Amino acid sequence: MTVQDIRSFNRFYTNVIGALDYGRHLYAPYTLTESRVLYELAHSPRTDIADLRTELSLDAGYLSRILNRFEQDGLVERAPSEKDPRRRRVTLTARGREAAGLLDERARETVGSLLATVPPADRPRLAEALRTVRTLLGDGRGRAPRREDVVLREPGPGDLGWIVQRNAALYAAEYGWNTDYEGLVARIVADFAEDRDPHLERVWIAELDGRPVGCVMCVRDDAPATARLRLLLVEPDARGLGVGDQLVTTVKDFARGVGYHDLVLWTNDVLAAARRVYQRHGFVLVSEKPHRSFGADLVGQDWRLDLRGNAE
Repeated sequence: MTVQDIRSFNRFYTNVIGALDYGRHLYAPYTLTESRVLYELAHSPRTDIADLRTELSLDAGYLSRILNRFEQDGLVERAPSEKDPRRRRVTLTARGREAAGLLDERARETVGSLLATVPPADRPRLAEALRTVRTLLGDGRGRAPRREDVVLREPGPGDLGWIVQRNAALYAAEYGWNTDYEGLVARIVADFAEDRDPHLERVWIAELDGRPVGCVMCVRDDAPATARLRLLLVEPDARGLGVGDQLVTTVKDFARGVGYHDLVLWTNDVLAAARRVYQRHGFVLVSEKPHRSFGADLVGQDWRLDLRGNAE
């Protein structure tokens, strides 16, 4: 490995970025840096301006000008930090979330077009090569993942299938559940994919270092003004990073924001870690009943959260 090798790669990758051409392909009035700021605001739990500046390695004056423009466009709001009044936080408005979502969708389409030129058999090698570069040259080389490294996003092509596969594999490995559970998850996911209301129902994928490590779903329940939390899952190697809490918080905020009054869920008593997450977020156990499902004797539990009485 020589300096020339890295410089040659830089020239190649600069051409790749030029081919993506954010301004032209995304049809957006924002520069690449402005798009990065919008993305970070939409996905990072850290919204203090000082943290945002550090995360993106931006000059304070430059970031301030970007936020001024966003504020003028009605994309963000600034206020004193809830944790430290001496600091300022910035949050996306509804218009800002819409703009960030549109940019994210168009970026996925553009990068997807680039990825389509790579034969499917070669894509695992490409993914591993990209992870290797990030690991060896990134600022956090050798360190353990942190909570702030986890981002939530909407599902892309293949992610709904990943939800089915990982639920089936994890619950079989950890609890010995049979394929009946995989069938249940497949039906839930298929119903969402075929007949979802995009304004009232959502799925989120938790991503760490470019790979999915968790998921959750919010769908309409049969009861009036009630949403149902479904299929909360966190990969074993991502546990301890607050992924479950982040996913449940996101469902709560979404459900409350679109006008649901109650949020309910069904789980089983053997899922102790998940139940602790639900309890931390104010869910109350309303009923439980023994049953035999998925090849095991279980105790099913219904939990409920009053969204009107738990505003944060």
